[in-house]
Amino acid sequence: MLFTGLEHTAIASPHPERLAQWYVDTLGFRINHQYGGNYFVKAPNGAMLEIIPSEGEALPAQMKTPGLRHLAVMVADFDQAAEDLKRKGVNIISEPLNLSGNRLLFFTDPDGNLLHLISRPAPLP
Repeated sequence: MLFTGLEHTAIASPHPERLAQWYVDTLGFRINHQYGGNYFVKAPNGAMLEIIPSEGEALPAQMKTPGLRHLAVMVADFDQAAEDLKRKGVNIISEPLNLSGNRLLFFTDPDGNLLHLISRPAPLP
């Protein structure tokens, strides 16, 4: 197999260090590499985000505008994770949803990037 997966996804931020620290403090990621104002944060399962300095103004984005729309965050315990986000004062933008047995909760990071918790009864094929 030539292509083996995604190594990381980049998010441009007006405050990369602050946003990287939010992922550490809020979601339990760790800063595993940094250079020239760029921060890599790594989730416990190995998934990585690169947070880079942004330029210019952000474009308005909604749930289904073209482009990348959300990051889905896997959790071991959906209810406990949802309560943890609430306790930390995270901007939660939806009530928990049950869709085909999957549980979802949408929220944003401090830059307004859309994320959601996801708990599936069985992994996707």
